[in-house]
Amino acid sequence: MEVHRDGERVLLSGAKVKTVLAALLLAKGRMVSDARLSHLLWGWNPPATMSAQIYTYISRLRTQLGDSVSIVRQLPGYAMDTGNARVDFLEFERLARLGAEAQEAGDLERAQAQLRDALELWRGPALSNVAEFLADTELPRLEEARAAATENRIEVDLALGRHRRVVPELTALVAEFPVRERMRAQLMKALYRDGRQADALTTYHEGRRVLAEELGVDPGAELAAAYQAVLTGEPIPDTPAGPPTAVLAPPAMLPPDIPDFTGREAELAELRRLLPSAEGRSWHARRFLLTGMAGCGKTALAVRAANDCLDAFPDGQLYVNLSHPDGSPQDPRDVLVALLRALGEPVGAAEPDLDELIRLYRTRTARRRLLILLDNAVNELQLAPLLPGAPEPAVLITSRTALGPIGGLHTIVLGSLGTEESFRMLCASVDPARIAAEPQAAREIVRHCAGLPLALRIVATRLASRPGASLGRLASRLADPRIRLRELQARGLSVPRSLGVSLRRLGLEHRELLMLLPRLGQEVFSAQSAARELGLEAATVEEGLEALVDDGLLTVSDEPGMLVYRLHELLRLFAGTGYAFEESAA
Repeated sequence: MEVHRDGERVLLSGAKVKTVLAALLLAKGRMVSDARLSHLLWGWNPPATMSAQIYTYISRLRTQLGDSVSIVRQLPGYAMDTGNARVDFLEFERLARLGAEAQEAGDLERAQAQLRDALELWRGPALSNVAEFLADTELPRLEEARAAATENRIEVDLALGRHRRVVPELTALVAEFPVRERMRAQLMKALYRDGRQADALTTYHEGRRVLAEELGVDPGAELAAAYQAVLTGEPIPDTPAGPPTAVLAPPAMLPPDIPDFTGREAELAELRRLLPSAEGRSWHARRFLLTGMAGCGKTALAVRAANDCLDAFPDGQLYVNLSHPDGSPQDPRDVLVALLRALGEPVGAAEPDLDELIRLYRTRTARRRLLILLDNAVNELQLAPLLPGAPEPAVLITSRTALGPIGGLHTIVLGSLGTEESFRMLCASVDPARIAAEPQAAREIVRHCAGLPLALRIVATRLASRPGASLGRLASRLADPRIRLRELQARGLSVPRSLGVSLRRLGLEHRELLMLLPRLGQEVFSAQSAARELGLEAATVEEGLEALVDDGLLTVSDEPGMLVYRLHELLRLFAGTGYAFEESAA
């Protein structure tokens, strides 16, 4: 990681600063969250002063890079605009892409020049002076791009008849990458064309042994075809730019179903009815949205409905989580690349054009009976590029927010589970003998979970991991509102963390309003009563409450003469405790 200005090297102070700079550059203008920067800097053991240290590194970079490069704060992270600066890896990707396109078009001389220029930008191993966590994360991608460009350039050299010239280079590359089959096939081709048939066969047998010992697989189609051509004395055909394509099985990307899924019978029946067909209208786009507050079981219901309708989608099922763990949105480019690769469309390592990705995606999904599950959508702008243009694929979306206008969207709002439905969910996950031994305690646990499936899943997980523990003891701890949220965390599941993601997505005014609502002392209220109790203007409060409804943090019902809002009990506890203040400060 180096910076040069006017031919002079800019002094960067320390590996941590270089790590932050490399992370921002590799994001190519997209926001990098504080959580991701922390992981790239310190792995799973960040210091208590993580935020302050990241801010210090950003300040140093701003000073050292000057005004020609801009680093801006974009919650919950930072983004960099490099302006007119030249980034060698991005230039490499551009030249490699142009070279591959020229190769596919048959312009071999231009392809050879551009691929050579791309590879000459490499001066050794990348990211050798940054934190190991960043190198472990990003280096495989960079090295794969380099290796793919090298293979394409060698393929061009072979097509131009330069087989003797590339033998020494390929011999070294095969030794460095012994399981990379395309390079080994290219070495066989160069040896064979140079009249060294025995050496070509030896290269194949060595590769077959390495693949069997290290990976437990046989040679692939390209390497086997080269071997067969050498045996029969036939020419080995040239291969196109990029990795060889293969016939893929239909994608099956759905997450595992929950075996003891319970409840939501009405919503599940509706999805089972609507997902497989468009009710006789083959032209009608099938788009369904499950929305509701954090932890209400949107993903679990979507996965169960999708698994129940598998027979209606013989061309496969696609799944993608549209949010990072910290709640920030996935970039649509990254999502489209992953979906296209699952559909068998080879997408190179170079920075893709969004419009081209959308075109490819809609072409590959047209006239195919696919089920596409888009989980944890953040907003409609993120979704728009991911919607197929044809009616055959069905799209099932989950989101905490009420999304803006999307054509043909059928929305199902998930509220809290009823008492009996919650009790059945707990009984499905906990030993029935324990429930029978302490039925009143089980009922108390259910009441304190307030109909939130995530909370019920957590208490069931805790009870399952403590078979000798009393249900009564857990019920008594949940009864204390001061520690209830602390108790609702287990094995990576956390009610306060899940609610915190929703809080971080709010604007400042709406976040402050949410944190004031526990002062009302009641779960149900009107905009007028809330404004009166909080000493705020009624119009401002009503606008804020409606925004919180859209963000899945309040529910609303039309009572005689007025709208009534409801704040979930666990969200009321969260908004009125230190958890919410910590999230707001962050």
